[in-house]
Order: sequence, then C-alpha cells, then structure tokens
Amino acid sequence: MRRHHGFTLFEVVVGLVIVGMLLGGVLKGQELIASARVRHLIAQQDGIRAGILGFLDRYRAYPGDYSQARANIPRCGACAEGNNNGLIRSVAGGDTIDEHIAAWEHLSRAGFISVTYTYAVSPEVESSAPANIYSRYLRIIYDSTYGDGISQARHNLKTGNQIPSNMLAEVDRKIDDGVATSGMFQYSAYDGGGLGGVAPVGVGACYSAGALNKWQSDTPTANCGGAVLF
Repeated sequence: MRRHHGFTLFEVVVGLVIVGMLLGGVLKGQELIASARVRHLIAQQDGIRAGILGFLDRYRAYPGDYSQARANIPRCGACAEGNNNGLIRSVAGGDTIDEHIAAWEHLSRAGFISVTYTYAVSPEVESSAPANIYSRYLRIIYDSTYGDGISQARHNLKTGNQIPSNMLAEVDRKIDDGVATSGMFQYSAYDGGGLGGVAPVGVGACYSAGALNKWQSDTPTANCGGAVLF
C-alpha cells in the first residue's frame, strides 16, 4: 500500500513565511510606485512654476499673454501672441487667443521648459500642451475654478484630472496645509482639457463634506485634480 504524507508543520510555516514575504514585497512595491508618482507630480509643478517666474522676470509679462513674443523670444517668429493685459485667459474668457495654450509655446521657445510646444486652438493636444502621468493636460490660467469655486480669480497651474484623491492628499501634505480648499495647493474641477475630459466632483468625492475639507484618503476617488496658486 502507498502511504500519503501531508505537509509537516515546519513546511506549512515556511510556506506562510514565503507568501508573507511575497505579499510584503508587492505592497512595498505599490507604495514605492505611489511615492514616485507623488514626487513626479510635485517636481512637474515646481519646474513649471519656476519657468513661469523666470519668464515673467525676463520679459516682464506672463507667458501666453506676452504681446511681443515674435520679436523677442528665440525661434518664435510664428508664435501666437497675447494682449499683454497681465492675465492668462482663454477665448471663452474674453481674449482673442487661448493664452493658456500659447503659454506653453512661449515657455518652451524661451527655454524655460524642455519639451517644445506649438500653439493650437482649444482643445489641447499632445503637441500644444504637457500632460500629467495620467495623460490629462496641465493648464496655466487666470480663473476662480479651484478650491470651493467661489474664491477670487487668481493665476494658477492646474495639475490635470484623473489623479486619485489620496495622491493629491499626499502632495498637499508635503507642500501645503493638507486641505483641499485653502492654501497654495487646492482642489480643481478642471476636466483635463483635450477630448473626452470628465470634470472631477469636489465636495463629497475628491474631498470630504466636513468642515475641514480634507482630501479623501481612506476611500480614494480616482478622478480628481489640483491647482497651485501663484
């Protein structure tokens, strides 16, 4: 007769240890990926903000709004030009061109960002505007579409949407006050531009409906966005 042997206690323990190590490795890997994405988002915002301030210092005008771009920016002989009213706005906002898209052309031709962009009327496309890691477009604009939506209009750099709320919570904790409707980094309802954009829902989704307006971290919402004010 053939004898059938089960696993010994030692073998079971070794197996559980191996499974635990594998699960721990997977979870740690996911944590590292999430941290890398947070760092990338912060670095992207910091780099662009530095470029905007550098452009403003050099040309005494905002990118996109600059009316002397063709004459003064290298390799910009055919660039779109703004009206130099001190506000980066869109055609829908009352300007003659979409200055929020022209801003990327001005910044890139002036050497303040590494990738070259060429102006095209809305909606944004890959050749006219940079995107976040979720392939939604960033936007520099003067508006009040940030925070609770009733704030005073200001220039702001929008991250684009489709960013999980827990990632934005981590960004906010690292660079600001951790609240979605106050400080220099706030929630944005911007739909990410381009085609097929879906506007995020703020209160009750991307951030809590409570008095503190904290970003949703425990039960993240996938389609959220932020804006850095300047």
